[in-house]
Amino acid sequence: MAPNIIGSTFILAETAITNTDSNNNKAINAAASATTKTTNAIVKPTNSTNQDAEHKKPYQVEIVWHNILLFIILHSSALYGLYLVFAENAYVEFALSYICLFLGGMGITAGVHRLWSHRAYKAKLPLRIFLMLCQSLAFQNCIYEWTRDHRVHHKFTDTDADPHNSRRGFFFAHMGWLLCKKHPDVKEKGKQIDMSDLKADPVVMFQKKYYFIIMPVCCFVLPALFPYYYLGSSLKVCFFVGSMLRYCISLHGTWLVNSAAHFYGMKPYDKNISSVNNKVVSSITFGEGWHNYHHVFPWDYKAAELGNYYNMTTAFLNIMARIGQAYDLKTVSDEMILKRIQRTGDGTHPSCTDMNNNQLSGKGITAEMLAKLDHENEETMIWGWEDKDVSEEDRKCAKIIDKKDD
Repeated sequence: MAPNIIGSTFILAETAITNTDSNNNKAINAAASATTKTTNAIVKPTNSTNQDAEHKKPYQVEIVWHNILLFIILHSSALYGLYLVFAENAYVEFALSYICLFLGGMGITAGVHRLWSHRAYKAKLPLRIFLMLCQSLAFQNCIYEWTRDHRVHHKFTDTDADPHNSRRGFFFAHMGWLLCKKHPDVKEKGKQIDMSDLKADPVVMFQKKYYFIIMPVCCFVLPALFPYYYLGSSLKVCFFVGSMLRYCISLHGTWLVNSAAHFYGMKPYDKNISSVNNKVVSSITFGEGWHNYHHVFPWDYKAAELGNYYNMTTAFLNIMARIGQAYDLKTVSDEMILKRIQRTGDGTHPSCTDMNNNQLSGKGITAEMLAKLDHENEETMIWGWEDKDVSEEDRKCAKIIDKKDD
């Protein structure tokens, strides 16, 4: 979608030399010609750059028609799958598809989102492999590309560099961003994001290399073959219900975080950003709907203040921590939360009561914490724990659960 850059450089040089001495005329003309060539060589690149900047075309949306065709096929197949649920009494197959929906959800929420995008915790090799396969089941691009785009989203939220900029409307933030080419700023800013941690992860790079082998098997083949062999269902029902309908529901669930969780809800932690807390989205997406909190503290492994409340992903990670597969789980202290609520919140947080009477209902909030409140300007936006712009104060105040040495 990068606009064409039209630039033109016109360098005009005239040399008028008048000399009655014909013997000196040739020497003077030769010198002038050499000077003109030298001047042209120096001036031309500078003028070209200026002209390019002046004549740069404004951004225009460029539709990706083959993506539109693929989405038409996907949604038509999903609707046919929904029809088969009732026409073929495929209720058991539909119920079993929820297992794949949950596993794919964990691949997105616990895996590519909280682990790889935000580095909110660390995971042992078996858990990383499991989450990689689950993320392949969800089919939302490979881990590397998903992470890059998501880090750009957090670092440049609601700017032209944001892949699903909510300022461009609900539909664009939901799925329209996948139907057109990326804004040039998305590509430019994406190059600035540090991806060295993913390049050093063999699980991520293995999936990236063999993605179009792993993904079809995990996303379409296995979810259809399981009920076909173990339930004796028709292959038609297994494919359209277990694969296509399930996949379409999974996509729209994830997309709600980009759309609804930026439009409908409360902003108890920062009223100056578009992301909101939305309980409905959180229940659909296994805990990803506490989006106002998440954009303020993207490195918290809970992606919420309330732990397991409407947050199945946090419950899953707590179990993984108990069996030793997840460790170094970062979370936010009560003092940090209170500071942010008082500085930038919209007043909807439970702790925002009569401060003079110290009627503080927030967990662990004390009057001593109030005395430490500060009201600095907004910090630089960050994408996660390993972002170089995370403040030293936040690193010192953060709580790390089950910390281990690598």
